[in-house]
Order: sequence, then structure tokens, then C-alpha cells
Amino acid sequence: MSALGGMEQALTPFADPAWLLETHSYDPLRESSRASRFSVSNGFLGVRGMRAVSRGEQQVIPARTYVAGLFDTPGRGQSVPVLIPAPDWLRVRLLLAGGPLVHHPSDLAAYRMTLDKRRGMLLTDARLVAPDLAISLRSLRLVSRAEPALGLQLLRLGIEAGSTAIALEASFEGMHFGLVAEHVDRDIGIWRTRHSAKRVAIAASARLWIDGREIAPAEHGPMHWRWTWSCHPEQIVEFERIVAVVRSDTPERHPGEAAQHTLSAARHRGWRGVVARHQDAWAERWQRSDVEVDGDAPAQQALRFALYHLNGAANPADPQVSIGARALTGDDYHGHVFWDTEIYLLPFYTMTWPEAARALLMYRYRTLDAAREKATRMGWRGALYAWESTDTGAEATPDQVVGPDRRVVDVLCGHQEQHISADIAYAVWQYWEASGDEAFLRDAGAEILCETARFWVSRAQLEPDGRRHIRGVIGPDEYHETIDDNAFTNVMARRNIRRALDAIALLRARWPGHAAALATRIGLDEAELQLWPEAAETIATGRQADSGLFEQFEGYFALEDIDLSLYAGRTVPMDVVLGRERTQNSQVVKQADVVALLGLLPDEFPGAAAAANYRYYAKRCSHGSSLSAAMHGLAAARLGETAAAMEYFHHTAAIDLADTHVAIDGGVHIAGLGGMWLMTVFGFAGLALRDDGLALAPRLPATWQGLAFAVEWRGRRLRIRITRESRAIEATLLCGAPMMLHVDGTAHALNAEMALGVPVAGLV
Repeated sequence: MSALGGMEQALTPFADPAWLLETHSYDPLRESSRASRFSVSNGFLGVRGMRAVSRGEQQVIPARTYVAGLFDTPGRGQSVPVLIPAPDWLRVRLLLAGGPLVHHPSDLAAYRMTLDKRRGMLLTDARLVAPDLAISLRSLRLVSRAEPALGLQLLRLGIEAGSTAIALEASFEGMHFGLVAEHVDRDIGIWRTRHSAKRVAIAASARLWIDGREIAPAEHGPMHWRWTWSCHPEQIVEFERIVAVVRSDTPERHPGEAAQHTLSAARHRGWRGVVARHQDAWAERWQRSDVEVDGDAPAQQALRFALYHLNGAANPADPQVSIGARALTGDDYHGHVFWDTEIYLLPFYTMTWPEAARALLMYRYRTLDAAREKATRMGWRGALYAWESTDTGAEATPDQVVGPDRRVVDVLCGHQEQHISADIAYAVWQYWEASGDEAFLRDAGAEILCETARFWVSRAQLEPDGRRHIRGVIGPDEYHETIDDNAFTNVMARRNIRRALDAIALLRARWPGHAAALATRIGLDEAELQLWPEAAETIATGRQADSGLFEQFEGYFALEDIDLSLYAGRTVPMDVVLGRERTQNSQVVKQADVVALLGLLPDEFPGAAAAANYRYYAKRCSHGSSLSAAMHGLAAARLGETAAAMEYFHHTAAIDLADTHVAIDGGVHIAGLGGMWLMTVFGFAGLALRDDGLALAPRLPATWQGLAFAVEWRGRRLRIRITRESRAIEATLLCGAPMMLHVDGTAHALNAEMALGVPVAGLV
């Protein structure tokens, strides 16, 4: 079938510029950062946004394709597993008699790269010029949102001037980068990792049309195709490549047959079918997750960018993996999973894509044994999750790293940053509250809650003062190590224990058989269980009765108080400015710590305590982490300090969208992007979960004339619109049974028969 007639339309970006992110020039200094920003991903495959046509013999910066879960240790002497890039399946070169058409970026007379967020694809428009030859080039690449194993590449060449012999060469690059080839044939390649016994298979199909007529390749070797022809003005050349990628986690399962079967089905549908299914899947995601801001175009652009990458980071079909710190857009942190996923990402998935949230939490359930092993190895009971983990759940934190001052630094996080077990328990309970997923709670969630609670009961030791203390930890503020009674850790641990008790009571009331089976499986008897309420009540929290302030950790208030305003405009972290020792002996905070507790558990801050804690700690925070501003923005928005919250919002957006530095060479900051959604929906809209429905307490920024977003709650789908001009909230129940919606403390019945309109006095 001819490719002509449809490719031109596919290569045309979505009409509304609010859905597009563009760059109109080629900048080699920023190429790697832009490759992160313009990545395409579907939670299984991730492809960085490199150039459409290679130059020279080899890419200076090769394109990267990442396969979720493809971890290996680089060498037998190295214990830290890393995400291994898969072979680059996008390599294309245009060749003339004298060599490649593109030798240098200056050969691109015009260049535009467009991330079409609405359709989830990367488009390129360029003009290639050589002596006596000019070619217009348009390209498309995507990894299918509908069928995560599939990748598609389209090229359309228009010969503007010149008549000469030309060749198009399509091949794979980096086939041996960290992988061992087991079998590479004409259209199928199978590789294995060196040490982790994983396999990846890629089946590929490539076709070329000239003026609507398909041309057979002059050469067709292993993962290599080459077409040659004589070009002339007004000639149209169209190229299509489809790949199917399959990962195997066990030596017994060979993925080649599955990859070939997936490719065969895709070829039968053709690239049009692949594009159509992909676009439909993205349309559904946007219907369920889009956020609309009226009156602030930069905020709208930033939110759509965040939502694009969030929707592209998860794969609800694969509970074997989770989302790393840079998702599948780069290899910073080696693809490892942190607390970021549960605290900054799970709220978005829980409220807009519960199927994805469930898969991410099932990854934590699947790695529960590794968490038990870590707790046992360190002398405690229950489950202590790895601070950094890969597909196995084993601790993957390196023992040492090079610090910002270029010195080798011992990394204590893998031993001391233990709040992650409480963070995961927090996400488990939030998912249960929002989804009402009984099967998950019975079969997985309750066990996670109980084993993490068991850890905290053994970890928090009762001392002569009658309080339980958790000593020798690191809180979210990583400037201070080996501290005692970190408020964030202790209060989250207390909540973990209480929610585990709630889960047990719920199981006993509704599913007594499951409750008994769980107790038998994990060896939880009544004598142990009776210790838990007392443990929760006696954990030291550091809360000062007179001021309502939480002391970040024992002795924090006695440390040197440094005025950070004196260091405004600095370009390096505060621990470099002050030195490591002085920083540790000061009240300077790396990132939200007590403020993070305020963001997650606002009920722990009654009355004026919320504002007091926020104001005390905000001015002491140096924001040395990309996670920090979002949590401060959430807290500020809830307190009605919307101007400050917007500063935090724009600060977070700039991390990945500003071209003032190249901080995203190693991938987008996916947790920060999740934090932007948190600031918007849980902050400015004031969304909160209740047992009988949802609550809203909107506080819109001054520049926002309106805010609309979609959320889900226990099988219902809602669309919320907040409008400043009408000073009202309009809520529409798109599907599901009637429910309650609380607005500024007043309950309203919401059903599918008609939209609910509620005046809001605070919208001024």
C-alpha cells in the first residue's frame, strides 16, 4: 500500500499551540537537555528526543532507548545495578557519493522540533542543504500509549532542488552497549544483560516509498536496510519503521517469538493503525487527567508539560517495575526508584489513573520480601524498604558518591533514610481511601501496612522518659545525618502504625477469613498487636506545646541560625557555600522536611500551628533538591499564600523548562512534575479526601481566572471547574453513583443527573 496521502497529516502538529512545545534552532550546548525534555515514553519504552537524522559515521550523542526493568550491574565488582540502554532503533543517515549529507549541525539550514503533547509524539521539520541539493525533511517518532511494546518512526523527504544519486540507510546503533548479542538476524535481535539474566528482543520492519511506489532495499542485513535511487526535484520519499520490543526477566523465557508476533500484528494494521490507536489512548488519558488554567498561559504550558510526562511514565500493565527518579527520559540515578514515586507521583495516578497507581503499589508488594530482608539484616522486625531500588527491591544506594564540591562522600541514606517505609504506607492508605479497591487492600495493601508498622514498633525504642525514640536517621533534609527523632520520620511512622491498626480492624469486620490468613502468614499474634497502640501514642514527635512548632529533630533549635537572604543569587548549593561541617551544624535545611509533613498530614497542624511551622522553616530552606519547592508550594497554597505558592510553582516549572542551565541532561525531574499537579489540585483547588466523598477549598492565584481538572473517586469520574468571575465551583459527575462534595466545609449531593454549582465566597 502506498504511504502517500496520510503521512503528511500525521506529521502535522496539533492545531492548538497550547498543546505544543517547540524549539526553532539547533543548539549543541543544550542538545542533551532538550533530548530529555522532548522524550517520548509510555512507561515501558522511553526514547530521548535526539535529531531525526544522524550525522557523520556515528552520533556524537547517541539516541537512547530505555526499557523499563532492564537493569544490570555494569561489572562483577560493582554492586549497584543500573538501567541499561537498549539498542537505538532510530538511526537514519542520508548518503551522497561523497559521504553523509549531514556532516555538521550547520548543514541544517532550518530546524524545528515539536513535542505534540496532545498526541504524544515528537515531530521534526528541517531543511538539509548540500552543494546542488536541498531537501525538506519531516519526521515523527512515538512509542505507543495503546501498545507499549511498539515504537514507530516516520520520515518524509521532499526534494526541493538537485538531481543526484542518494541513499537512505536505516540501522541500529549501540547494539553492544552494556548488552551481549545472543542472536541478531535480518529483522530480529535478541540481547541479554551480562549479569542479571534479563533479555530484550527487538523485531523491526522498515519500508520506503518513492512517489507512492514501494522500493525494495538494495541491502538488507542484520538490523540494517539501505535504499539507493536517483533523486530529482519535487520527488517525495517516505520511510516507515516499526519496532516491537519485549523484555524477559527469566532465562527460561525467550522474548523473540513474542516480539515477532507483536510486530506482525502491527504491520498488518500498518503505521496508520499504530498512530490511530496511540492517539486514541492519549485522548483518553487527557480526558481523565487534563488541567486547564484560564488567564495564565505559562502556567498552562508548564502543567501540560508535566501531565504529558506523568502520563508517559506509567505502565499499568507491568507491576514488575516502578518509576525511577528521571522516569524513562534519562539515566541520572541509574533508573532507581525513590520515595519520590509514592509521595510526589502516586497522588496524581491515584486520582486520575488508579490502574497505574495500583500497578506501582503492587511493585512495592512484590518487593516486600526484600524489605523484610533489609529490616532483618539491620536488626529490626517487619519491612524496611530500600532507599534506592530497582526491579528486585534490594537496596541499591551506592556507598559513596562524588559531592558537589568534587570530594568523595560516604552515602548514609541506604542505612538511615528510613522514612521511606512510612511513605509507602502513606501511599497505600491514600490509594485505598480514594479507590475503595477492596481486593488490593485484602491481598496486598494490608500486608504492606502491617509489615511496615511492625518495623516502626521495633525501631522506636522505649526509653526511661516514657517515650519511644527513633535514633540515628536521616529525614528528607539530607544536610543533617545520624539525627534523633526526626519529626517527619516519627510522625509518619506513628501514622503508619495507626493505619495498620485500621486495616486490621477493617479486615476483621469485613473479611475475617482474610484477616486470619494474613495474621498466620506473617506471624502476627494478639500479644504483639496489643503493643502497637501504645507504640503509636508514645513516639516522640518534637512538637512544642507552647508554640505548636515541630522541632525538625532533637537539638535542631540549638543549631546556628543562618540568614539565607544574605546568600540570595547564589548558583551553588548551600552545603558548598558553607562547607559540609558548618551546614550540618546549622539550621539550614536542604529541602522540605517539617514542611513536607505539613503538606502530607495537615491535620497534625491544628489552628495557627500550620502557618507558624511553614513560616519558621520556609526561610531556613535552601531548596537544594528539585523536590523542595513543590512541597512548599502545596503548603503555601493551602494557607492562602498564593503569591508565594506561585513563586514555588514557577521555580519547579523552570527546572525542566528553562534553558538557563543544563540541569536536565540526565532526564526530566518527574517528581517535580508530579509536584506541580499536587500544588494545583491539592493546593490551589484545595482537594482533600473524605470517607464520604471529596472536599474542595479553592484559593486561586491572582492571575488565574479559572481552573478545571478531572479526578476520580471510588469508581466515579468528576470534572471540576472553578471560576473567579462567577465565584463558583461547578462539578459534573461524568460516571458513577451519587456522592458527596464538600466545599469550604459544607456538604453537597452530587449525581449524574445535573451539574452542581456552588458559590465560593473566598474567590476574589
